[in-house]
Amino acid sequence: MRCMSYLPSFVKKITSSSTDDYTLKSRLKIYLALLGLFIIAVSSFYTYYVVQKLKIEERKKIEQYRNAQELFINTPSWDNLPPTIQSFITSIQEDNSTIPVILTDDHFNVKDARNFFDLDTLANAADSLNAQNKLNALIARGATPIIIHQADNMIYDRIYYDDSKMLTLLKYYPLLQFVLIALFVGFGYLSFSSTRRSEQNRVWVGMAKETAHQLGTPITAISGWIQHLRSSETLTPENHEVVDELDNDVARLTLIADRFSKIGSDPELVVENIYHSVERVRIYMQRRASRRVVFNFPTAKDKNPDFNVRINLQLFDWVLENLIRNALDAMETGEGTIGAHVYSETNFICIDLSDTGKGIPRDKWQMVFKPGYTTKKRGWGLGLSLAKRIIESYHSGKIFVSKSVINKGTIFTIKLPSITSSTTSKV
Repeated sequence: MRCMSYLPSFVKKITSSSTDDYTLKSRLKIYLALLGLFIIAVSSFYTYYVVQKLKIEERKKIEQYRNAQELFINTPSWDNLPPTIQSFITSIQEDNSTIPVILTDDHFNVKDARNFFDLDTLANAADSLNAQNKLNALIARGATPIIIHQADNMIYDRIYYDDSKMLTLLKYYPLLQFVLIALFVGFGYLSFSSTRRSEQNRVWVGMAKETAHQLGTPITAISGWIQHLRSSETLTPENHEVVDELDNDVARLTLIADRFSKIGSDPELVVENIYHSVERVRIYMQRRASRRVVFNFPTAKDKNPDFNVRINLQLFDWVLENLIRNALDAMETGEGTIGAHVYSETNFICIDLSDTGKGIPRDKWQMVFKPGYTTKKRGWGLGLSLAKRIIESYHSGKIFVSKSVINKGTIFTIKLPSITSSTTSKV
């Protein structure tokens, strides 16, 4: 048996993650998410600051445009203006190549429009109508006009303007940044998780097959010694009973090795009435449980002949044994009730396995299926992880914690495709 001596330490190293490790990982994810939100918040605040500054600058440009227009309309004759003033007014009017502007008279008739992507001039009636529509849209949005006054302080023209393209793009930059960061983080997380899960699966498959291989040699040797004892002429009736028990234990070890060898392979699925598996596992586990534990399982009269599923007998029994063994461990006082309820849902046959143990906190319902997660001092954290793999990967089913109340108990639910809806299961 020395060849098996390194396996516990080997597995323990692989499954060294504990409750604290998973808690730390969860906190790390929260911290990273908060850091990402902080970066986005700082970027958004800075962008908002820049946008406000640009708004002020654009407002100043429009006011300069207004001043130029007032100077123009309040001058009796353009030709009487000095060339420098003429050049100043012209340059202000022509230099604005970014801010969309509409100039109207006192009766809101469009006189000029600039820097709209589909409107450069008022060359025809269609352009005028387009400009009028844009003016109406600005007024509907609550745009405040800049008034051009005559010398007698009477309203002469109005200037309506919109944000420049650059300013509009800057407004939406934080949202674009958030979407891009979210996509990048999401893609990275999915890629990392997929790679880690694939590597993890290879580790579990390799460990399972190595365990099966290592078990094979001592099982064969023990079987040989049992046969040698049976052939001994000095074997007493009492010793004969001991040898029979040894033979039963070897058969059990052979079954365990066979289960491990099936991990990572395409298991053979057979049609089985779900009640047969439940009853078979109940008989085996009840003999090994405390007599103070009550097994409340379906009786013969409760069995439904239509509850047939496709399962691998060895692997599915292994799942039920793991769940019942966990239920026994959860009842720390050594007494309580373990129940099984079988029922059907649309396209599924379901099993609820319940216990009256210590329960599982709500935030750990998914974590209990993580490889290496365990609250037991001697646990490896593999039982529920393997159960999930067996049910979901090999039987196209589902397994999850459907209910758990601290100090009252837990219900694990297994859903398997019914015969009418099941398909060929592949690993």
